[in-house]
Amino acid sequence: MIYSRILFYLALFASLSCFSQEGIAVYSDYLSDNYYLIHPSMAGAAKCDKIRLTIRNQWSGEKDAPALQTLSYNARFNERSAGGIIVYNDRNGYHSQKGAKLTYAHHIMFSRDEVALNQLSFGINASMVQSHLDETTFLESGIADPIIFGNIQNASYFNFDLGASYNFLDMYAHFTVKNALDTKRNLYTDFESGNLRKYILSGGYISGDLDRILWEPSIMFQFIERTKEKTIDLNLKAYRNFSEGMVWGGLSYRRGLDGSKAAENVSKQRLQYITPLIGFNYKKFMFAYTYSAVAGNIKFDNGAYHQITLGINLSCRKERYDCRCPAVN
Repeated sequence: MIYSRILFYLALFASLSCFSQEGIAVYSDYLSDNYYLIHPSMAGAAKCDKIRLTIRNQWSGEKDAPALQTLSYNARFNERSAGGIIVYNDRNGYHSQKGAKLTYAHHIMFSRDEVALNQLSFGINASMVQSHLDETTFLESGIADPIIFGNIQNASYFNFDLGASYNFLDMYAHFTVKNALDTKRNLYTDFESGNLRKYILSGGYISGDLDRILWEPSIMFQFIERTKEKTIDLNLKAYRNFSEGMVWGGLSYRRGLDGSKAAENVSKQRLQYITPLIGFNYKKFMFAYTYSAVAGNIKFDNGAYHQITLGINLSCRKERYDCRCPAVN
């Protein structure tokens, strides 16, 4: 039993090491008024240009625990064209990566006026990632290994994300293909797969009274092509408007649709975590905080995941869309 569990943990962390380096990992930060971070077609889709800074820490209290910082800016250039940029720094133990994404988005408005929202959008990211693996302490035991060089290994790669969004009044839907190209990195071994493609489908609907509380149920589905991993997010947010802005909060539940068994007499273990979030918009500023707690029997420790998002809205157009649509209004 114990050897089966050890093998299971080793396989789990090997999988995380190999496939976490796909660019920016998809957490729950998109729910903090930050859909552009995962869907390039949302660049410039809103009535304001947006700057967003996210700071995320996992496994609080653990040495060299995973940490991620992102800074993004997206803006509308004219009636149909928009663009954006994302820069990020991701650290996970001995591995780290830095990267940037440049975005172009094209928006097609089907409505007859500028306040009735009926918009189809397409977007593309060109991304460059530089990965680092610090092996300087790997040989301290004195045991030689032919695949360990004992220095800092670097690898860079280039890729594309492609996406489409449809915003119609109080409804929205997004579809994105991340890492569309096969890209060899050879950071760990010469046999790494170049297939890092991930498919993301999300959508939601907003209802309620603009002068009282708005409710937004939404869903997101992810599929990793090479490993066939599937996850689903079930989300519910509530908004309350006031004279100078908005207060909002919500709950997200993520669950893996696949499972792994440590032994024959042990039930399948699935990824699952719960994320409450809270935030507010005041004039042109926004703030959000999310707290994720891992559920289930398989987890590194009881330390939670904390994330803060800070934002500024700039160059807002005077006329707002006539809809219940906080993400674009």
